[in-house]
Amino acid sequence: MVEIKEVELKKDTSSIFGQISEYNHEKVVFCHDHDTGLKAIIGIHNTVLGPALGGTRMWSYASDAEALNDVLRLSRGMTYKAAISGLNLGGGKAVIIGDAKKDKSEALMRRYGRFVKNLNGAYITAEDVGTTTKDMEYIKMETDHVAGLPEAMGGSGDPSPVTAYGTYMGMKAAAKKAFGSDSLEGKKISVQGVGHVGGYLVELLAKENAQIFITDIYEDRLREISNKYGAKVVSMDEIYDLDVDIYSPCALGATVNDNTIDRLKCQVIAGCANNQLRDENVHGPALVEKGIIYAPDFLINAGGLINVYSELQGYNRESAYAQTERIYGYTLDIFDLAEKEGMHNQLAAMKMAEKRITSISKIKSKY
Repeated sequence: MVEIKEVELKKDTSSIFGQISEYNHEKVVFCHDHDTGLKAIIGIHNTVLGPALGGTRMWSYASDAEALNDVLRLSRGMTYKAAISGLNLGGGKAVIIGDAKKDKSEALMRRYGRFVKNLNGAYITAEDVGTTTKDMEYIKMETDHVAGLPEAMGGSGDPSPVTAYGTYMGMKAAAKKAFGSDSLEGKKISVQGVGHVGGYLVELLAKENAQIFITDIYEDRLREISNKYGAKVVSMDEIYDLDVDIYSPCALGATVNDNTIDRLKCQVIAGCANNQLRDENVHGPALVEKGIIYAPDFLINAGGLINVYSELQGYNRESAYAQTERIYGYTLDIFDLAEKEGMHNQLAAMKMAEKRITSISKIKSKY
């Protein structure tokens, strides 16, 4: 039996609705299918600029509440990411609760595709942590509202290289702000997470002859990246104590928090992970106080979204990379705005994104 619940968002005193209303989402959809074992949550944050586009993450969450919190924060980040990048897209995200290496199946992904179809284009999905272009093929069998398809099917393929390139551009801009030059040669850079995007980022850093330190939960991946690019492997906990120039979070979010900020010895934080600040209102100002330059995550990791958006318009790889390269200038603009207005960088980026959404909302309705 298939169950689907659409939650129209209103203020509520219960914990679930309290969680939802905090970020002002338009809609959250809970999906469940007994036969395939599917448990998923789709968050549609804002569709003023266009349909909500965001990847589907598959992860073994400790609780349903943790999964909900993740999808709410991620989908809001997608709204800001699209807006600040000048894309005509809204923000959405989805999570499938489960172990991608054990629980995933063709039937589960296709059933999930049916739920996406039922949203009638308000949400377009793509790949994310725990999902692949092959999974997008399965979803495509059930709905047209999917991007990030293999190039053989006319899609843009794996967005990871473009996401890494945008992160690299943002990192170079932050280096220019911090060190007076955007050259990364000789810079000590710690990369936390060397999955698809992190691996491509390490490749770019290696080409600039940076000194690279890496960590990840998967030891086989660490060995592969270390052997290929000469990066030094460190433990998961040690990554926060390294004396480096740049710390690059490229795994899951909230790694910049009360427990880690005092340990960080870097001058720049620039990575591709989403929601790196556990609490942007607390840890954004804390980084300013410590003198660490933070490159806003949803700005510098927007390359993947830009790549997928290009696919929707008729994919052109050169155009996608050219637009992603603009992240360098956008990042410098955010630094200037934050300094001028006396606010932390994440807030400045959010303000810039919200300004575009507000201005466009005056001429059109939600999707």
